[in-house]
Amino acid sequence: MKMKLAEIAKAINAQNDIEQWKDVEVTSVSFDSRHLDQGSLFVPLQGAQDGHQYVPSAFTNGAVASLWASDHEITDQTHPLLVVNDPLAALQQLGKYYLHKINPIVVAVTGSNGKTTTKDMIASILSTQFNVTKTYANFNNEIGVPVTLLNMESNTEVVVVEMGMDRFGQLDFLSKLVNPDIAVITMIGEAHIEFFGTRDKIADAKMEIAHGLKEDGTLVFNGDEPLLEERVKDLTQRQMRFGRQLSNNLYATSVHDEPRQLSFTVNEWPDEEFTIPMVGEYNINNALAAMEVGKILHITPAHMKQALANVELTENRAEWVKGKNGEQILSDVYNSNPTAAKEVLKTIAETPVDGRRIAVLGDMLELGDAAPKLHASLAEEIDHQKIASVYLVGEQMKNLKDKLIQEGYPAEDIHHYAASDLQQLIADLTATLTGEDIVLLKASHGIHLEEVLTALKAE
Repeated sequence: MKMKLAEIAKAINAQNDIEQWKDVEVTSVSFDSRHLDQGSLFVPLQGAQDGHQYVPSAFTNGAVASLWASDHEITDQTHPLLVVNDPLAALQQLGKYYLHKINPIVVAVTGSNGKTTTKDMIASILSTQFNVTKTYANFNNEIGVPVTLLNMESNTEVVVVEMGMDRFGQLDFLSKLVNPDIAVITMIGEAHIEFFGTRDKIADAKMEIAHGLKEDGTLVFNGDEPLLEERVKDLTQRQMRFGRQLSNNLYATSVHDEPRQLSFTVNEWPDEEFTIPMVGEYNINNALAAMEVGKILHITPAHMKQALANVELTENRAEWVKGKNGEQILSDVYNSNPTAAKEVLKTIAETPVDGRRIAVLGDMLELGDAAPKLHASLAEEIDHQKIASVYLVGEQMKNLKDKLIQEGYPAEDIHHYAASDLQQLIADLTATLTGEDIVLLKASHGIHLEEVLTALKAE
């Protein structure tokens, strides 16, 4: 990004005269006063804290200008301030303006599970032939999406935008903000069922990603999901399906699950074998979604093959880490829902091991009234003959503990901790793990198993 303050003021309809600062150049946007680049425009957001109190420190740390809400008294006359009704709305307006200015191809990605991994795979594939910007980490909401747009370089040809949602209307807004050329729905699961009540309503909310889809755009979706098939019938835009069923446009014809990677072939290019540096067959669908996007944008299969083999994944998404005792840790600590947890439990149960398989599972959040039943349902994928012991964290995981005991899993191999007892969990794991063991860490981010990962992993 590189814009003069005069251009920004015009784009967001700033209410004050900035003539004396019109030639100040802005090169990035940030809403965190502690972490910003020299040349940043600071956006003071209203949350638990009022961001306006951090404007002075933002200027100290390198900001060259700041937005300012019109209902706040201006106390700083020495730095460039752009007065607007609502800094967040101005951020979004500026993001849309800059998107139109750069005019890249827009790929939007959502789904109950796998959207971050799919985003990374799409960006890797498209980067073989385009200049690509992708959503950083999980900047996927009303704040993160415009920040992603505003951090595009001027030579960006494709922007891959991850979109999260936890309520109706959120994807409608984000989709209309970016007007995607290609919209991707990875799958429909139980994530956020606390707010939506049923998977049908989750599917309704996910379909909002098509509300801003260009008329000549394409919806890429999981064709194995009947809830999506029911909802695409009235769409006039082109539709491309991926999945495991033969009725899809792109489907896997063979899958080889190896200890540290997956290899597979697809119907479209039967003579090519593709590899991803990940475990868990559920990641095949993420790769297929990315490949379908690549096919739409005319990426060659050879380039796809290279990109998938070397994809750089966002941290804490199903990555193998070596522990201090030599154990192998499968870390998936950023997010969890019943669908994803069951899939990764299947993976760990089939992973070859000389020692023991140990599962460390934390609460899955935002499941509402269905939480007890859904936590208990994980017992379907926990066999004592394959997973030697389980360490459960959080109030809801008591439901899984009770279900496992009910089904005959030895009580002495089930360990339960409050979410506040992570230090005890770390101590217990450290005392028992050997170099021949493998450990799964899986929980919603709010349980903070990343602290356990940090304590266990080798330097």
